[in-house]
Amino acid sequence: MLLFFVSAVFAQQSLIISGLELPAITKQDVVIKHLGYTLSYNEKHEQANWIAYLLTADEILKAVSRTDNFRPDAAVRTGSAGNQDYQGSGYDRGHLAPAADMCWSRQAMDESFFYSNMSPQDQGFNRGIWKQLETQVRKWAVDNQAIYVVTGPILTANLKFIGPNHVSVPRYYYKVLLDFTRPGLKGIGFILPNASSSLSLQQFAVPIDSIEQVTGIDFFPALPDDLEMNLEKTFCPECWSWTSTRTRTAPSRNSALKTNRCTAITQAGNRCKRMTSNASGQCTQHQKL
Repeated sequence: MLLFFVSAVFAQQSLIISGLELPAITKQDVVIKHLGYTLSYNEKHEQANWIAYLLTADEILKAVSRTDNFRPDAAVRTGSAGNQDYQGSGYDRGHLAPAADMCWSRQAMDESFFYSNMSPQDQGFNRGIWKQLETQVRKWAVDNQAIYVVTGPILTANLKFIGPNHVSVPRYYYKVLLDFTRPGLKGIGFILPNASSSLSLQQFAVPIDSIEQVTGIDFFPALPDDLEMNLEKTFCPECWSWTSTRTRTAPSRNSALKTNRCTAITQAGNRCKRMTSNASGQCTQHQKL
């Protein structure tokens, strides 16, 4: 029935399906719905496992001013992180759902400053490559009329933590995007280290299923199985319109590193074709997280 609905409506100029952005929800997920986004809260790590929302071109064109009203999320029954966790930590209160994506509503903007939407991010990362990706996503929302976004930290064992609530400091973050509008369906993922980088965004692009393998999260389960499988394994960076959103910063030492072909072997038994400057010799997709 869903396949018929998708096929029938897909021919329209724009297809928006309520809830399509939501990952599969497990018994362990503590799901909280705010006006602009939905999240799954992880009490152990005091931050979200994922945050999901639909971003449309119309929303980007609106301009509610930023509030900077950082505060605990009362919807988290066990209590979320707070000011005391980040104060003096040296880490930014990094938005998972960016405030700039919530400029279409005063309430949505205000709720983007809940600590359930924050994660400890390296300053250079939050204000550099992560900001560049957020800006690129907004451009894609305009280019493609609407983008489904799922984003979050990669939460693993033995992470360092900050504050009295022991807020975990992730080593990596991910972002998964789905364009479900005409003329073509496409998806792309990103895995980025929680550190400054002078590399291009394309260097961090990966197939969606590689992020599912690392996080254990099933993205876009509302899609028909065959469509979901094909979408998530397909890797087509050239299907997206790339624009330089790089901010002007001092050159990083990483910019002088030599790039080499990734040494990892793919599931098909072939050597990975991606280039990398990682010391491990493996690209972002294949290096051990």
